[in-house]
Amino acid sequence: MNTAGHSKATAPGGLELTPFRGLRYDPDRVGSLAAVTSPPYDVVVRPDGLHQLQDADPYNIVRLILPQAATAAARNEQAAATLRRWLSEGVLTADPEPALYVYEQRPADGTLQRGIIGALRVSEPSDGIVLPHEDVMPHVVADRADLMRATYANLEPLLLTYRGNGAAAEVVERAADRPPLLSTTTEDGCDHRLWSLTDPAEMARVRTDLAHHQALIADGHHRWATYRRLRAEHPSPSPWDHGLVLLVDTARYPLRVRAIHRLLHGLPVAEALAAVQGLFRVRRLDVPLPQALDALADAVGAGNAFLLAGDGAFHLLDRPDPALLDRTVPADRPQAWRTLDATVLHATLLDHVWHIPEDDPARIAYIHDTAATVGKAERDGGTAVLLHPVREEVVRDLARQGVTMPRKSTSFGPKPASGLVLRALDH
Repeated sequence: MNTAGHSKATAPGGLELTPFRGLRYDPDRVGSLAAVTSPPYDVVVRPDGLHQLQDADPYNIVRLILPQAATAAARNEQAAATLRRWLSEGVLTADPEPALYVYEQRPADGTLQRGIIGALRVSEPSDGIVLPHEDVMPHVVADRADLMRATYANLEPLLLTYRGNGAAAEVVERAADRPPLLSTTTEDGCDHRLWSLTDPAEMARVRTDLAHHQALIADGHHRWATYRRLRAEHPSPSPWDHGLVLLVDTARYPLRVRAIHRLLHGLPVAEALAAVQGLFRVRRLDVPLPQALDALADAVGAGNAFLLAGDGAFHLLDRPDPALLDRTVPADRPQAWRTLDATVLHATLLDHVWHIPEDDPARIAYIHDTAATVGKAERDGGTAVLLHPVREEVVRDLARQGVTMPRKSTSFGPKPASGLVLRALDH
């Protein structure tokens, strides 16, 4: 059987998921499996969150996905050295044979998500197999590529969705009736279980079924762009022809879609509000965060709306001047894209009104947690811009048209925990 990166190239068709020898923590060598896991690298944005993970266990995966050093080169070399040391010490060990992995998450809210982890053949957007829906930031892709080159590994799976409800879904359900390889509950109350699929007949059923489907990138646009860059750098066939993913069939397990918020550094709320006077309707809301978010949801139904915070109150911006939108929002895109809140935020507010570059990390940060965004804005004297989530069907329809949304427009979840299974390219 071919392992990932060494199968023959095939003409673009559907999803091609390949088994691999997963790297997994030896539970006897770590404090607990929960203590060595982490959210995906781009969710761990607060220093206190990073330090908490580092303190949870000396072998926490965050030391690989977010190494800490003075320079980028030093960070990547540190991650590579750490991975080599953990492998030599037996902290991480490779499974004896290539497998696909069934992964289950049960968050504290009682929802259930199951999917298949494997090495997916990397394709271009023009192939219509893996559909991106967001733009990416080149400096983030470059950073992830440097880390993957240094470690020669895919350290965490990105999250893809497809709609099948076929043979692959049936294999997933049967696997979940067997004893798992591992089971753990993370600090957030989420239960995680992992099974391996090594039976040739089961893997063949998965492969045949997925070959008829395309996938939407739910989480991991920068890592998928990194996979594409690294594949282009290495003549095929090579291990870089594949990248680590979790595929979730949303016909069985619909994902949650949440917004990703913006934190604008160096822009006090008073200045942000002064700049939008006469361009949007502005209303001050002296209410707690949940009620402010309810007001935002109600306003979104009638057009573009945003919540600004950072001065101890919330300010609802809605009813933008149509003439302002006409001259700031590009006209060469579908109407569904032109009316997105994220489009208006980036094209109108950030570019035209506040003059903040969207790819300047010194001026703007992208944060998933609503309360954390507000709290950091209040502490730093900046402005939090809170958005309402986009519906999944809008995301999928735009992706099928080949239209990408502004970067960091959506947050699909639950996201796979990092640290349960890794892919080393030389195993």
